Amino acid sequence: MSLSELYSFVIGFSDAAGIAGNIFAFALFLSPIATFRRIIRSQSTEQFSGLPYIYALLNCLICLWYGMPLVSPEIILVATVNSIGAVFQFIYIIIFIMHTDKEKKLKMSGLLVGVFTIFAAIVVVSLYVFEPRDRQMFVGYISVFSLISMFASPLCVINLVYKTKSVEFMPFYLSLATFLMSLSFFAYGMLKYDPFIYVPNGIGTILGLIQLALYFYYSNEYGQDSREPLLASYA
Repeated sequence: MSLSELYSFVIGFSDAAGIAGNIFAFALFLSPIATFRRIIRSQSTEQFSGLPYIYALLNCLICLWYGMPLVSPEIILVATVNSIGAVFQFIYIIIFIMHTDKEKKLKMSGLLVGVFTIFAAIVVVSLYVFEPRDRQMFVGYISVFSLISMFASPLCVINLVYKTKSVEFMPFYLSLATFLMSLSFFAYGMLKYDPFIYVPNGIGTILGLIQLALYFYYSNEYGQDSREPLLASYA
């Protein structure tokens, strides 16, 4: 195989990994729909928290900006998946604001404005303060910090499963989609030689594998089945 053929193979495989990651991520973005159907039917947010969707929106916006050609060339699939994710999270937040009480409306609206303010500040600073190479480093480090902070949700669920010996709050298909998405983008990052992609997604792959291992262990050990996902934790 010539170098040009090898290069074409790597590019094709990396694109396939990125597309697969987009598909699995789309499944995750759809997962809170059942929660919001319940909110709309009851006209109340009940005990659900809107904070996971705020964090998820900020994370998607930061990673979207990192994937844009002005910051990182040739990783447009990172931008596509996070643009879709940002739209979903924004819609979820608007629905939450529409159906919650006055105090939470003000809080969530303020947080939403804060998210866009932070994002705008990152964009402006990266464009006007940093040169292209330094710009990628600046946004890349922020995106890695944002992604790793999002792993707090799986860690909480893993801890909950360990303490309760129950997989009730860790649905199998959601855990599987998380694992496959992280694995896909880990491969995508490796093939693109981009540590800002493969490092956080490598961590996500390990956490996803732990979730699946715990699921099989406790479901087989205690004969449990998780049918109703705790959707808000994965937003």
